[in-house]
Amino acid sequence: MALLLLGTALVLTLLAGATPASAHAVFKSSDPREGSVLKTPPRQITVTFDEAVMLVENSLRVLDPDNRPATAGDPQHADGRAETARVPLGDGLGQGTYTVSWRVVSADGHAVTGAFTFSVGKRSSAGAVVTGPPSVPRATSLPYDTARYAAYAGLALLIGTAVFVGTCWPAAAALRAVRRLFATGWSVLTLSTLASVLLRGPYDSGEGPGAMLDTRLLRGTLDSRPGIALLVRLGLLLVLAALARRGVRTGVGGRTRAVGALFALALAATWVVVEHAAVGVHVPVALPFAALHLLAMAVWLGGLAALLTALHRSSAEDPLPSAAVARFSRLAFGAVAVLAVTGVYQSWRGLGSWDALWHTEYGRVLSFKAWTVLVVLTVAARSRRWAGRLSAVPEPDQVLVAVGGGETDATSGGAGSATGGPTDAGGSRRGLLRCVLAEVAVGMVVLALTTMLTGTEPGRAAEEKAALQALVPGQPTQSLTLVPFDTGSRTLGPLGSGKVQIVLEPGRVGRNAVQAVVYGSDGGLVPVPELRLTFTLAGQGVGPLDAALVDERGYWGGDTLALPAEGTWTMRVTVRVSDIDQVTVEQPVRIGP
Repeated sequence: MALLLLGTALVLTLLAGATPASAHAVFKSSDPREGSVLKTPPRQITVTFDEAVMLVENSLRVLDPDNRPATAGDPQHADGRAETARVPLGDGLGQGTYTVSWRVVSADGHAVTGAFTFSVGKRSSAGAVVTGPPSVPRATSLPYDTARYAAYAGLALLIGTAVFVGTCWPAAAALRAVRRLFATGWSVLTLSTLASVLLRGPYDSGEGPGAMLDTRLLRGTLDSRPGIALLVRLGLLLVLAALARRGVRTGVGGRTRAVGALFALALAATWVVVEHAAVGVHVPVALPFAALHLLAMAVWLGGLAALLTALHRSSAEDPLPSAAVARFSRLAFGAVAVLAVTGVYQSWRGLGSWDALWHTEYGRVLSFKAWTVLVVLTVAARSRRWAGRLSAVPEPDQVLVAVGGGETDATSGGAGSATGGPTDAGGSRRGLLRCVLAEVAVGMVVLALTTMLTGTEPGRAAEEKAALQALVPGQPTQSLTLVPFDTGSRTLGPLGSGKVQIVLEPGRVGRNAVQAVVYGSDGGLVPVPELRLTFTLAGQGVGPLDAALVDERGYWGGDTLALPAEGTWTMRVTVRVSDIDQVTVEQPVRIGP
């Protein structure tokens, strides 16, 4: 009991650390900025996100123009800020375009990836191809996802069987097949949790399964919130093994049920504190709703498996009473009601809008799950009818035996035969058996879709990311324009003429980040004392709007430009190359909606 309370306390500690955030971290900014051209190489790369992230090995990778690693150390949080990632760079970095890619773990335990480029001196002539970090090898992702699915299945068998025995048919504890079902649930959940501990490090860092025993990755996993939750789950399972042996000796009582309920809540918490419910909106409400949803699923699907086993394995000496079927029918109805209420709330919380139902991966998987649940509910309604018919058979006059073993009349006078009870009971049992088998089969599909949902970025987060990408720099959507200029002075050499490269991000209506780089006539990066940029939409009488550029260590930038309407704007660039030499040129630029 003391160990159980200790495990519960650890789970509550994890719960206390669950703070509101946007599910799945979103890239916010970087230093150097995306697309910038620097006069001198930077000493380090810093990436900032909209929420705290966990760093793994190779969280930040930097490749030089020849695609060779350019880092000189391990990634760390910048100045202790959990929402940042920073990595030092080596000495002697040459000119050209560098590619930065990241892979971090967001607050809900899922990996987030991305990439951008910057240049030193001038851009590489061949141009850089921005690619994110390598995806997780199939040899790692497949066993990791399988372990996650197996963990849900093991939890369902464990809790569902215990609830069926404790509330519907206590005598089932004497059936070897039912005890084996409970032991199978415990074994599957324990082994899948151990597998998750070993595979979590390679999965987060994008490495192959051979890195499972890498002590550095394993230590990183055990120091993280997901790793701590997995360890707590293993501890609870060890406690359960001891309690189960004691329960076999002492039977099922009120105290045993209370301890079992507390244990089930603590076990469910090891999931919800590290998944979607732990971040986002309404976290104090989402956490208990997620726990109830998980437990209701376990009671329903695991109970169905126990009922199916009891229907097959009960005997004439220890039959499955129709009253037990009726009790489970009521229990399953209550579990389905809880699933419906908590599922609707979680769907609303995860989607955020109706558009996300159709335009995000989360919404599409959720839609498929909803239709599959409707199929299960249809089969469940049929099961309730068969259970009702079976419950109508008078228990004192009729003993129900296993399917395949035949039905016999338990009364000495044959009253059951006279009323047709045995025939009705046999048909009801076979109908119930078929429906329960179908429920279990479709329920396993629902479980697989649930596993997919927990690993998919919520629709609400996807929409927030799209909105943030339209407002902040460092995203691939951009408008690039080259504006040629000529001061007419040949005494200035490369400064006398050249091009201004102007990048607008995202190049659409709303707030835009501006980056401008000046190239001389020889194609090299040249410093200028002043660069001004304005935008005018003459057709609507808007402008000129000043981009308010400032010198940023070799390039000019600003992030306050707000373009209120789509259309073809006139971009006016003033380049001053000396105290007396300057030129103003114009160039049209298309701004999208």
